[in-house]
Amino acid sequence: MIFGRSVQQARIDSLLAAARNGTGGALVIRGEAGIGKTALVDHAAAGSAGLRVLRGVGIESEVEVPFAGLHLLLHPYLEHVDALPGPQGTALRAAFGLVGAGTVERFLIGAATLSLLSELAGGGPLVCLIDDAQWFDRASADALLFAARRLRQEPVAMLFAVRDGTGRFPAEGIDTVVLPALGRDSAIAMLNEHARGLAGATRARVLAEARGNPLAIIEFTAALTDRRHGDDHGWSLPVEPLPVAEQIQDAFRARISELPEPTQRLLVLVAADDTADLTVLLSAAQRLGLTAADLEPAEKAYLLTVSAHTVVFRHPLIRAAAHQGAPRGWQLSAHRALADTLTSDQYADRRAWHLAAAATGPDANAADALDQAALRAGQRGGSAAVAIALDRAAQLSTDPDMRARRQIGAARAAYDVSWLDRAAGLAADAADVSTDASVQAEAAWIRAQVAYERDTPAAAAALMLDGTAPIVGSHPEQAVSILTDAIGCAKDACAHSLIRRAAQLLATVSLPPQSALRPVVDGMLGLGSLFAGDTRSAVTGMRKLVDAARDGHVHGMVERLLAGYLALIVADDQAATDLLDALATDARHQGALGWLPYAQEPLAIAQLLRGRFRDAGTTVAEAMTVSADLGQQTQTLIMNAIPAWLAAVADDAGACRSHAEIILGNEARHPTNAAMATWALGLLDLGRGQFDTATDALDAVCAGPARQDFLVRAVPDHVEAAVRSGQVSRAARHVPALDDWAEHTGQPHAIALARRCHALLATGPGARTHYDAALRLHHETDRPYDHARTALLYGEWLRRQRHRTDARSHLTDALTGFERLGAHGWAARARTELTALGDRPVARQHDRDPAARLTPQELQVVRLAADGLSNRDIAAQLFLSPRTVGHHLYRAYPKLGITKRTELHRLTL
Repeated sequence: MIFGRSVQQARIDSLLAAARNGTGGALVIRGEAGIGKTALVDHAAAGSAGLRVLRGVGIESEVEVPFAGLHLLLHPYLEHVDALPGPQGTALRAAFGLVGAGTVERFLIGAATLSLLSELAGGGPLVCLIDDAQWFDRASADALLFAARRLRQEPVAMLFAVRDGTGRFPAEGIDTVVLPALGRDSAIAMLNEHARGLAGATRARVLAEARGNPLAIIEFTAALTDRRHGDDHGWSLPVEPLPVAEQIQDAFRARISELPEPTQRLLVLVAADDTADLTVLLSAAQRLGLTAADLEPAEKAYLLTVSAHTVVFRHPLIRAAAHQGAPRGWQLSAHRALADTLTSDQYADRRAWHLAAAATGPDANAADALDQAALRAGQRGGSAAVAIALDRAAQLSTDPDMRARRQIGAARAAYDVSWLDRAAGLAADAADVSTDASVQAEAAWIRAQVAYERDTPAAAAALMLDGTAPIVGSHPEQAVSILTDAIGCAKDACAHSLIRRAAQLLATVSLPPQSALRPVVDGMLGLGSLFAGDTRSAVTGMRKLVDAARDGHVHGMVERLLAGYLALIVADDQAATDLLDALATDARHQGALGWLPYAQEPLAIAQLLRGRFRDAGTTVAEAMTVSADLGQQTQTLIMNAIPAWLAAVADDAGACRSHAEIILGNEARHPTNAAMATWALGLLDLGRGQFDTATDALDAVCAGPARQDFLVRAVPDHVEAAVRSGQVSRAARHVPALDDWAEHTGQPHAIALARRCHALLATGPGARTHYDAALRLHHETDRPYDHARTALLYGEWLRRQRHRTDARSHLTDALTGFERLGAHGWAARARTELTALGDRPVARQHDRDPAARLTPQELQVVRLAADGLSNRDIAAQLFLSPRTVGHHLYRAYPKLGITKRTELHRLTL
């Protein structure tokens, strides 16, 4: 019977009922040791009638073994892996060590876990019950949590029990219940259940010291008055109050101390390897002169349970008491015996950790074994395990250089799983140990990447520059990689002096003529020239990287991402779209989910600048969801600039300001995107006719440190706002910069924007020449938003010049374009102008466009379905479950006015 947990039991029952009804969900139960988490997991298991039950438990001794927990949970269902999309099936088999697959992207394992659970749920609803989840290895935890966040349309319930104060289980975004202490009435009821005849003074003492902890009530009662034997174990409650878990552990330790010494030593061995494999434990016990008979006293004392194949402690605190209370020599000999037993290849990782635990100082053999374990973990996508293994290997290393290199490897792996403090600490330790300039530079690079997340892009760039200067001559390719990153960070920070400094260092790097990094150097030097004011040289250099990337000569993710950014700066938005879309596609196919938001952010900007607002909204919505799921806090933050800008165009003031406030409240984290958010606010005011405030906001963008980035495109909005507010001299302030950019990029749409500005500034009939030229260029480049904006201004000018017929034509053109784009504020302005001409334009209903009624994810799914992809293929691309894809299609069809998939091809999506 469970006492005092009716509310939590109801939550679990509701979770299971939802799964039976086809809706997935997850719940985390947290609490101190003994508070009743396992009892609630057992309650869920007992109430799982009609559900397939998958049950797993975290094992502390396997917390360093990647995917050990996931394998324990899913290995009975491996025959279903064949039904998964090919890359996912291969990745999952590789994670479980069943096949070799090179290096597996760790996020692909999460997608494979989601797909496998969905596959299993096809045979009926299921529930996953995970006890002691804090001891799940990080790779397994990440995979399960990724699935848990994306199971809403699957009949799958997931329940995780997590002990606070030990291990770590980062379950952000998952519903969590923290178990409180039992109320007094429940505590008394439980005590009566276990020891009704207990003396009054002892009852009061147990209740006071147990503090509502169910296990404490049971164990303190057993310790003070042994109901089985009627004798005193010699344990007494401490004078000074301790945490309840420590008191329970002390009670267990006292009971263990009464056992025969061989039994105590055997308990230490069991505690040293809690995988419960009786065959392994008895083989190791023989090496210590112990036998299976030595387990009997512990079993009779109700401390552990022995079956034909396993031996398990009744509670994890008993294991802790057995291990921590033992002499150090017993612990070391237990680990040595286990290492000597686990000699086959299948136990290589466990053996490595037992060798490490048995070491009393530097030990090259143990270090090498851990190094190999880290290599295997990396190939399986277990970055957390790599970090842990290499960190310990470094501690055991006898050679200082090897120690430093292992610390660098551990730091890099720690950074990959967002253990930022650990990454920075390991990198700093490596720099202290090594005199190798390459190691020093790598350490500085890692610390800088942590600073990007924790501090500012400028701080990151400065660290990279300081670390790279000593290796420019000796390690050119490493120097290029770090300096490229430094320039990217400095650009984000609008730190022009750092960009120039990095470019100066980069110019001194001597690469072989045919090096694949040569275009990267050219592009970065071009960016340096841009911020030095030499636009001509800048565009020439940046185009070399863009062209090389388009021709397939640039392969690194970072380099391809930078090529996409540079394409935006040189106004080659089509190249930016192509490069970044291909990068995002490759990230999907490779399962490199962590790269997806980084590719999608500039891709959304490219789509936005080309007037593909629906595409931009869909892209950034997925990017923000994925980055939030992966804990990419900085990336999630800075992307708010894009929906702010899109909301400004749509005249959604609330959404625009809320998104802008998020990033402007953290402006130092990413000044370039903060400037874009300010542009959004200025654009919102411009569209609403608030010209003075719009001019001020847009002037801050056009005169600010980000003005030489793609944000030079805010100049036409600034000119319009300033002219409208009567500040003509102020309006012309930034036009030379726009002219310079347009001239040197040579892109028709850039020249069209410049011509629009000159039309606004013209005082005579010359305005008509500029407007006509701008519209011709817009026609050439298929820029619906820019076209509509120019047509609106031209129509307004023509109406003031009393050219009513021409004005009506351009204003109608503008209105049609704005309505098609969902630019409601601008459409209202065009409608007002037409009304002034005596027309009565009817407002086009936004929802006449069927695709406009879809959510971003529904639109993604529908587009892929229209291309002929199956639900399973769509799910693999979007890292969803097939049933979720089906749910989106089910919701989309009525909005689109269709009833079946074959009708999708006739829609414009």
